[in-house]
Amino acid sequence: MPSHRSLRIAEAIREVVASAVLFEVSDPRVRGVTVLRVEVGHDLRNATVYVTVMGSPGERSTAMKGLRSATGFLQSKVAARLQIRFVPILTFKLDEGVKKSVEMGRLIEEAVASDRKPDPAEGDGTAAEPPGPAGDDDEDGDEDEAEDD
Repeated sequence: MPSHRSLRIAEAIREVVASAVLFEVSDPRVRGVTVLRVEVGHDLRNATVYVTVMGSPGERSTAMKGLRSATGFLQSKVAARLQIRFVPILTFKLDEGVKKSVEMGRLIEEAVASDRKPDPAEGDGTAAEPPGPAGDDDEDGDEDEAEDD
């Protein structure tokens, strides 16, 4: 389990990198990048930055190339913000979890929509009501006979 210090540093790195990507990196390839989380190694010398990019696979690939290109700039921002002996080497990884969540949501919506469509086998939807439970039939007049007793 990560120490409290490494968790704090990871969160600080996430804030710095997310802010820099959003406001300071001028490379248009990194537009639309969202920093999700950061994992820091136990020695605090390496940090894996998990990001997501909405768009086509080509756009994701282009954004990752842009992030790799901006790694030095982003590490300098981390160094300026954090007062630690060694600045972690940043490695960027694409997190597919968000993409999978969006796809799963789409599949669920499709399933719900297909369940709501009327079944052509049922006709026009004006089917007669099903008969009640057995023994509730009044057609034979048993109820009237019971009242006469």
